[in-house]
Amino acid sequence: MPMNKKFNIPKEIVNITETLENRGFEAYLVGGCVRDLIRKAVYGELVEPKDWDITTNATPEQIIELFPKTVYENKFGTVVVITETSAETLRQVEVTPYRIETKYSDNRHPDAVKFSNHLEDDLKRRDFTANAIAYNISKGQTVDLFDGLKDIKDKTIRAVGNPNERFQEDALRLIRAIRFSAQLGFAVSQETMEAIIRNAKLLKNISQERIRDEFSKIIMTSEPMSGIAMLEKTGLLDYLIPELKEGIKVEQKGEHIYDVWEHLLRALQHSADKGWPLQIRLSALFHDIGKPKTRRAVVGTKDNPLSQTKKAYTFYGHEVVGARMAQKIMERLKFSKKITDTVVKLIRYHMFFSDPSLITLSAVRRLVKNVGPELVWDLMKVRICDRIGMGKPKEEPYRLRKYESMIEEAMRAPVSVGMLKVDGNKIMEITGEKAGPRLGFILHALLEEALENPDINTEEYLNKRVKELSKMPDKDLKKLGEAGKEAKEEVEEQELKTIRKKYGVK
Repeated sequence: MPMNKKFNIPKEIVNITETLENRGFEAYLVGGCVRDLIRKAVYGELVEPKDWDITTNATPEQIIELFPKTVYENKFGTVVVITETSAETLRQVEVTPYRIETKYSDNRHPDAVKFSNHLEDDLKRRDFTANAIAYNISKGQTVDLFDGLKDIKDKTIRAVGNPNERFQEDALRLIRAIRFSAQLGFAVSQETMEAIIRNAKLLKNISQERIRDEFSKIIMTSEPMSGIAMLEKTGLLDYLIPELKEGIKVEQKGEHIYDVWEHLLRALQHSADKGWPLQIRLSALFHDIGKPKTRRAVVGTKDNPLSQTKKAYTFYGHEVVGARMAQKIMERLKFSKKITDTVVKLIRYHMFFSDPSLITLSAVRRLVKNVGPELVWDLMKVRICDRIGMGKPKEEPYRLRKYESMIEEAMRAPVSVGMLKVDGNKIMEITGEKAGPRLGFILHALLEEALENPDINTEEYLNKRVKELSKMPDKDLKKLGEAGKEAKEEVEEQELKTIRKKYGVK
């Protein structure tokens, strides 16, 4: 079902295809960019092509000869053409010859490729019909040999040709089918789904890095909950993160209306609904992964017969166990140390927020120190995902607002001597002062200056100022110190009122 339609194509992409055609070669856009052009122009979907791929009957050597800036470092014929966009930034465009591929001994790469003069040879080796449509810019015409246009209209993911052959060629396509389904909102055809289930075991032949990349893309779609559920349904999750399946049918009771599995998926989905980044989404998915291993039934007693009439469970230490499990999972999938450490930390401390009436400001300060001020707000987001994943209708009830207020109070500019970059021991070291009232006077005098100008709260300035203050007589130093103490109390009272009013808490 060919289509004749002019699409809005970036000028630098048009220039590449025109250059090839002016030298007598064929040139077509192909793959995801064509699929997304059709989705946008024909069906009005809010999508923009991200990567532009071109296929041609020119050989790699002929392609390189036509363009001043290229990179060619592979055995599959793909030449990266580097061109400048209208915004004066560089764009990399993959230009690949039509090719015929031999068998795939490793279920990932062809043993050999041979370049072809026929577009059909290139299209029939592609993964899914929606990605196997070619588009000629100069003619404004599509070439659709496998009913990809119909599948885009019907929102269907369907393998090109025999799905068993496509998945045996490249087992990464097993996950890509799920990723496209979650990313595009398409359903996987029955025949393709059956082939995924039948060939799931081939995923063990794929590198953890490639699996990680596709898994991360699923997590970053707008519907990751359905993506993870499909991984489980097809058996692929057994080769990705089997630990997640341990939560299936593990009841929690209490405030939870879902089992651990569904709770984690719903927490993940809320992080996607909010558009939060990968580290929060992974933390939401893994935050209670330790629960199945730590679940214990509450034992009824004569005075507390709860378990005799109603099931109840405890999960003591699940955040510690879960953090260890998440670290092993992320190391296995070859995530970077930075994001692994972040996710582990967010899981480890996500249970800090329990009863706000029992949490002191000093405890919140310790939390900020443990997770780092740069992560404490991410921790709050994980906690919000946890709450919504329980089936709670509201994101920010009083308890969550109280947490946020306490965090902001703990992270505000110096309003106590304990937040200064100098302490009594340092003052004694610098000045030779003995323990006594003068140390307190010096600290409060420094605090008064910091209240006026928080930027002076540096070791260099304060150490210098300590030497100056230590030379003052007791009477004058006491006067400065008491003034600082009064100023501190006044400023602190006003700041706390402002913060608490902002969050609507007391």
